[in-house]
Amino acid sequence: MIIRRDIYLDRLISKKNNGLIKVITGIRRCGKSYLLFNLFREHLTAQNVPEDHIIEMAFDAYENKKYRDPEQFYSYCTGRISDQGMYYVLLDEVQLLDDFESILNSLVRRKNVDVYVTGSNAKFLSKDIITEFRGRGDEVHVYPLSFSEYMSAYSGDVSSGWKDYVIYGGLPLIFSFETADQKSVFLKSLFEETYISDIVGRNNIRNKTELEEILNFLSSDIGSLTNPRKLSEAFKSKKNIVISPITVKRYLDCLIDSFLIDSAFRYDIKGKRYIDTPLKFYFSDLGLRNARLNFRQIEETHSMENIIFNELKVRGFNVDVGVVVLNEVDQTGKKIRKQLEIDFVCNRGEKRYYVQSAYSLPDDKKMQSEKRSLINTGDAFKKIIITKDTLAPFYNEDGILIMNVFDFLLSPDSMDY
Repeated sequence: MIIRRDIYLDRLISKKNNGLIKVITGIRRCGKSYLLFNLFREHLTAQNVPEDHIIEMAFDAYENKKYRDPEQFYSYCTGRISDQGMYYVLLDEVQLLDDFESILNSLVRRKNVDVYVTGSNAKFLSKDIITEFRGRGDEVHVYPLSFSEYMSAYSGDVSSGWKDYVIYGGLPLIFSFETADQKSVFLKSLFEETYISDIVGRNNIRNKTELEEILNFLSSDIGSLTNPRKLSEAFKSKKNIVISPITVKRYLDCLIDSFLIDSAFRYDIKGKRYIDTPLKFYFSDLGLRNARLNFRQIEETHSMENIIFNELKVRGFNVDVGVVVLNEVDQTGKKIRKQLEIDFVCNRGEKRYYVQSAYSLPDDKKMQSEKRSLINTGDAFKKIIITKDTLAPFYNEDGILIMNVFDFLLSPDSMDY
């Protein structure tokens, strides 16, 4: 089965021959190797790059074991470079190559060598990997399948695809399993035996139970505002477990660093400043989140918000939670201060969009509630409300675009409708 990952392929192509090491990051099983060794390689071939100018190496293959020695690999690789034409070096599981940072930095100094790497140990599953290349790294971060990518390989209709996507998420290997039980077992096993093990090993975590309790709280409360102090208090009141806010923050940082979860800071739109806490947390893949809860707690409202967040990140936006502060006077004449929330403030270059996730807009009261924060931003940036029950995109009397979640997810230009 071929699943196009054009958004990432285009990013790789745009970075081709830029003199930097292209480092493809992302959680395990999200499709990094497929992107590099299938889709990008096909692109090179289509561009008439000669076969002998594409140097591939999968360091986890037994037949390539000897090349984990840096001298052996460097000699092999440089020996393949026999003319002044451009050579493309594609390396998988490069962390198995001893002293890989020095080797790759040496290769990329050659004017006719373009280097692309993936890895899956704890270091490559971390946001700090680029620092290993001393200013010569250029990251392409790959997410699990977006809904549009998922539907490109799904054999049913959009409604059925949405239902499955909300439950089992977008890891490409999901398509290898036919039954619900098979998908569930795969995700639960992957979460426990791979993701948690990676995080524990990389960060030398001694109390695995505490980390898992943090995951349970975040899984049960996706998209809710929280912070280390609140989580610490929740542990004490609900579990009778004492974990200091400092320790909770360390666990949260480990989970974010591993790409398993992501955070959104609060941004005061009128005050033009960030508010440190509380934050919102979202999972990079809903299937993994649901597996953590044994598929017991699947609320479509929160799931939709998480999916919209991930889609915005895939599209390259920096995403914050918007706060609109209003100073009002109540019926008694007393001045009151209110904080209204906008689910997502999306910035990319000079563009900004305000996005609300509203599963349903059953009446005017709900519409007024959802749009109140949007119409009080005090600026003219585009404002969007995404729902599940809107039939076709339209602009309301306030100039706010109301659109169905499927229209939003399935069209890359949906925000400019």
